[in-house]
Amino acid sequence: MGLRHNLLSRRSAGIASTSLALLLGAVTAGYAPAHAAPLPSHAAEHGASEECEPVHANAKARPGSITEHDPNHLTEAQVEARENELAELVEIQVRRQGAAAFAPVAPASVAIPVVVHVIQENSTRAGGNIPDSMIYSQIDVLNDSFSGATGGAPTAFSFALQSINRVTNPSWYPINYGSSSERSMKRSLRTGGADTLNIYLGDLSSGLLGWATFPKRSINKMDGVVVLNESLPGGTATNYNLGDTGTHEVGHWLNLYHTFQGGCSGSGDEVSDTPAEASPAYQCPTGRDTCSAAGVDPIHNFMDYTYDSCMYEFTPGQASRMLTAWNTYRA
Repeated sequence: MGLRHNLLSRRSAGIASTSLALLLGAVTAGYAPAHAAPLPSHAAEHGASEECEPVHANAKARPGSITEHDPNHLTEAQVEARENELAELVEIQVRRQGAAAFAPVAPASVAIPVVVHVIQENSTRAGGNIPDSMIYSQIDVLNDSFSGATGGAPTAFSFALQSINRVTNPSWYPINYGSSSERSMKRSLRTGGADTLNIYLGDLSSGLLGWATFPKRSINKMDGVVVLNESLPGGTATNYNLGDTGTHEVGHWLNLYHTFQGGCSGSGDEVSDTPAEASPAYQCPTGRDTCSAAGVDPIHNFMDYTYDSCMYEFTPGQASRMLTAWNTYRA
């Protein structure tokens, strides 16, 4: 856990020097994907098989890397359908097991087994062969972020690395969002039950930093988290290399929406203590306030799009929502 103390000091420095960060980040610099592939068409995502369903959470991207509509942005109807399903399943479990099934639990009382799949084009670092030390550091980041050690609310979750699986397969590299090769990769590699977090690391298509699946009634082989390999602690993805892309995507895997889901209207991200936000925040725009509702934009929340040095918290409402989803879908 020692590494995380260094990350905390770096985060504090990043928040204090926002003006400098904005100047330096006016044009995003740093890591550029070695590969680029077009995003799949909407039709390609709506294939006949269940594993072709558009089950991904919002894909996290650098500013300017996607010029059209976010390929996974949930519509109001999709959010409503997901929330109705969750409410229905919670009601069924309460009837079967009583309200005690959803009683709060002590922080870090849910240990999530983690299997990491390192997808490589070849044995070089440029070909995806990142060292084990970066993966160990990523697990430390997850544990600190979800425990509240970075400054946010503690959640119920901790993470235990079970194995690192290295796979050299050029046909899966880069990992192309929503593609047949992504489906083939996950069908071949995913291990464990609904409670096992499978993380896939590699170079990613279309400038994306990562994507994840939401939990659902029937969890299949597509379930898991995909993260840009160089966004892990010590990676080359400038401004996004402290490990918080992983934190962000695991938040989705545990049923959190983006803080800007729904913009300024409606029920937003379905969490009452994250102020409404009209659009993603980039860099670290302290004091940004895009909605008339109370509260400035939650730019320090792990579920926004700011620099890793800027984000450090989940809220109590998000912690509660994740635990409800865990008990409903994954426990």
